[in-house]
Amino acid sequence: MFGSGNSKWITVAVIAVLTSCFVASAVSGVEKGVQFLSNANAMAAVVLVFFLFVVGPTVFIMSTFTESLGGYLTHLPAMSFRTGAFGGDAFISGWTIFYWAWWVSWTPFVGMFIARISKGRTIRQFVVYVIAVPSLVSFVWFSIMAGSAFDVQLSGATDTGAVLADEGTEGALFTMLREYPPASITVVLAVFLIAIFFITGADSASIVMGMLSQHGEEVPMRWLVVFWGVARGAVASILLWSGGLGALQTPVIIVAGPFMLIIVAMCVSLMKSLRAEPYESTLPTRVRRAVLHAQKYDPAEHQTVVPATLGAEPAPAPEDAQPPIDSLS
Repeated sequence: MFGSGNSKWITVAVIAVLTSCFVASAVSGVEKGVQFLSNANAMAAVVLVFFLFVVGPTVFIMSTFTESLGGYLTHLPAMSFRTGAFGGDAFISGWTIFYWAWWVSWTPFVGMFIARISKGRTIRQFVVYVIAVPSLVSFVWFSIMAGSAFDVQLSGATDTGAVLADEGTEGALFTMLREYPPASITVVLAVFLIAIFFITGADSASIVMGMLSQHGEEVPMRWLVVFWGVARGAVASILLWSGGLGALQTPVIIVAGPFMLIIVAMCVSLMKSLRAEPYESTLPTRVRRAVLHAQKYDPAEHQTVVPATLGAEPAPAPEDAQPPIDSLS
């Protein structure tokens, strides 16, 4: 970005600065630093993509979104069963299997952090706001960013393919942003977004590792969070110095394989827990409130009516329940 080349010392210095930021964010807690940075991250991302959507090729971006979404949904079943038996296994090993294993190895951290911030939510809310909405946002994000880059390439303004081959994805990103004025603002905003993305991901992982170190404690001790945050920054620097993520691919796949069995066992455990839930939790929100209200405040004789209409066993009368009106006459 600033013409400084690919100096490892500069990159290590950037990692050290970002490590200090996400350690400070993690120590402040989920409700303070993490939430503030996440909101700032979301607002900055919305500003950037909205700017590119308006200033860039709007019609082409909308066409890209529609066609790419349809292509994804069409090819997803076939791609899910692709094994490379007839060729192309190098791509599957280097991308598909690696990133499957990568996310499987991340499930303890991501799962626990999402469970930590989703406490008290329903399963419907969890599915909508953790799976459906982020997936839709990802489709929109990639359509706008990729559509803008494709337009630059197709119009002949810049050979982004050559830039991608020579300078990598970061070089292609900043080259594309420079084609849409004011480039100085969008480039700075993109750098801010990349930094916040790294910080929010790293501070949540530090908090989760602190929770795991204390047997699931929701608010781990600060020195544990600091330790894991510094350790993550040190590991990132060592990997950078030793050649990047290539050395991690094989260990990640090896570790993720056995952990898939644990995930299957967790799915079975979840099904058992859901079956053990009281019948009130399976009712729609309004019906559940009416049933709970009847069980708490209605006379004892009425408490057998509402549950019986729902096919459940009547709840025992509370100790402070008032006797029926007829018995007082």
